[in-house]
Amino acid sequence: MSVLFVPHGGGPMPLLGDENHRALTQFMRTVGGELPKPKAIVVITAHWEENVATISSSPAPGMFYDYHGFPQEAYEFKYSAPGNPELAENIMRLLQADGIKCKLDSARDFDHGTFVPLMLMYPAADIPVVQISLLNNLDPAAHIALGKALAPLCSQGVLILGSGMSFHNMRAFFTSSPSTRDKSEYFDNWLTETLTNTALTADEQQVRLVNWQSAPEARFCHPREEHLLPLLVCYGAGSALSGHAVKLFDTFLFNTKISAFFWPSQNA
Repeated sequence: MSVLFVPHGGGPMPLLGDENHRALTQFMRTVGGELPKPKAIVVITAHWEENVATISSSPAPGMFYDYHGFPQEAYEFKYSAPGNPELAENIMRLLQADGIKCKLDSARDFDHGTFVPLMLMYPAADIPVVQISLLNNLDPAAHIALGKALAPLCSQGVLILGSGMSFHNMRAFFTSSPSTRDKSEYFDNWLTETLTNTALTADEQQVRLVNWQSAPEARFCHPREEHLLPLLVCYGAGSALSGHAVKLFDTFLFNTKISAFFWPSQNA
């Protein structure tokens, strides 16, 4: 299988028919059907942080509505995909083999970073799903290392899915300033160049991503980087596959540029 990073949008709005999310929602509805059906999905979600990498191991996760202020419908969504405790234990072994501290969490339910894209991508909910947390130290190098440790899963038919946002400045989402749009494009252009330019070596890519704060308008686009880090995990995993990403999709959401990236496996 492959590695995919998707921008998951604002809270449950892609599921609520929000007009601003139309293009993103359509992308997520179609992209799942364009990939080979995975045996399992491992989601690195921007909405879960722990002091060590934590892996969901419930056989039947419930729903965690980790947002507020939305219509009642947003608290009635159901995504009944099973978990996979055996896969969770396999992931723990992979991480431990690379010296990454980790633990299992049998109580973790699906947060909206997981269920929003998956309800659109795989609405049948018939593929087992395991979630992995971010590290709350927000260290970019550690998240790239996490992705590299996960790379062997791709040869086992597992889709590695990073769910975050390539732009995530909540205040800027709701301003119409031309400078906001420009700043988001500056950072998106840098990100696209870093991930897709085949003239860059793996070492050059990694140096740029570890030092992402030096990118144009980086801290404007990510005042806090938790929504960028799933992309760095994807880079780590994807660098062991095709090396360089393909930009699958981009659009403007609330006047800011957002993008999705894909790392195909050799036999995808």
